[in-house]
Amino acid sequence: MNEDAVPPPLAGVTIIDLTSVLLGPFATLLLAQMGARVIKVESPEGDITRAIAPTKTPGLSALFMNCNRGKLSLALDLKDPRGLEALMRLVGGADVFFHSMRKGAAERLGIGEDAVRIHRSDIVYCGAWGFDQQGPYRDLPAYDDIVQAVSGIAHLLADENGDPRYIPTVVVDKITGLYAANAMLAALVGRQSTGRGATLEVPMLESITHFVMAEHLAAATYQPPIGPPGYERILAASRRPYRTKDSHVATLPYTTAHWTRLLRAIGRDDLAGADWVTSASERSKRIGELYDLLRDVAPERTTAEWMELLRDIDIPAMPVSDLNDLLVNDQLVASGMFEHYDHPSEGPLKGLRLPVRFAGTDMGPPPIARALGADTAEILGQLGYGADEIDALAADGVAVLAA
Repeated sequence: MNEDAVPPPLAGVTIIDLTSVLLGPFATLLLAQMGARVIKVESPEGDITRAIAPTKTPGLSALFMNCNRGKLSLALDLKDPRGLEALMRLVGGADVFFHSMRKGAAERLGIGEDAVRIHRSDIVYCGAWGFDQQGPYRDLPAYDDIVQAVSGIAHLLADENGDPRYIPTVVVDKITGLYAANAMLAALVGRQSTGRGATLEVPMLESITHFVMAEHLAAATYQPPIGPPGYERILAASRRPYRTKDSHVATLPYTTAHWTRLLRAIGRDDLAGADWVTSASERSKRIGELYDLLRDVAPERTTAEWMELLRDIDIPAMPVSDLNDLLVNDQLVASGMFEHYDHPSEGPLKGLRLPVRFAGTDMGPPPIARALGADTAEILGQLGYGADEIDALAADGVAVLAA
């Protein structure tokens, strides 16, 4: 370890995380990887993702471990007044209180904003749920697939028959988690200058709409609209990886120089000098024609031949990878994206490091995910509970102590 290295940027920040599944855990995973002390508060049954296959040891699934590394596990029954009391003791020393229950449910459970601020007035209180509380959907349940549908994402991925499709990753949860992490960090910075806490609302639909419509608002930006929403280049039917002689390749000629070099390389000097091709504005109106051309010529060469040609003329291009390819990708291996570490019960594991690098910072050893209630006894002890009190809470099912 470099003796001159500084601590992680969030060292000293304590976050109480009552979220489950993926949205909230992904947000706090990032904060934990940046050095925050994240205390994951679970029910006695535990986060549902603990049981989602694949798993070796009950309660420690791959999904759970990948989204909850570096967090402490405190298991309490908050429906019992004694469990809620323990949580509120914890609030007094925390900087952020984060949950993903619908607002009314949180208030009924006793963890609404007013109840929490009694114990720390300047806390950053963050709620993440499906829909902004100012709209008619505010009380509806929401999951990733549901929001992919209503946000337009499923329609954007419609297949050749026009049938909507979901992106095969939990994209809404994870993107909303990014918005939540950013919001909590901004609130913590604001508190440093004002001394005041903040109340944050991070809705899934509004977050993913902000993400998707940055480019797709397009002509509807103008009032009245000068055309329909949708970024034409992105929506072009032939904008896709191209089938080569042996597999697929992705390429994106973007500038006039890109297109000119590529068209000449494939023997289309007639197009390389065409006025509509050399004009960025006119080319964007007819970009589908150029993508169609790439689709048609791609099968003439192998992927390796295309990669050699495109790199020789400095055109952005990559072969198409599957998930197995990522595990051995030269770039990802060299950058250490997949880190290897040991878990006390699961043995050798592969995980994902924080993709951001903080130069000169000691980020510590690779963290692990904890068994349900692994830190309950220690945390309760730090809150002033005696050993007999902790044992009594465990005996009554109010707290779970890991074996």
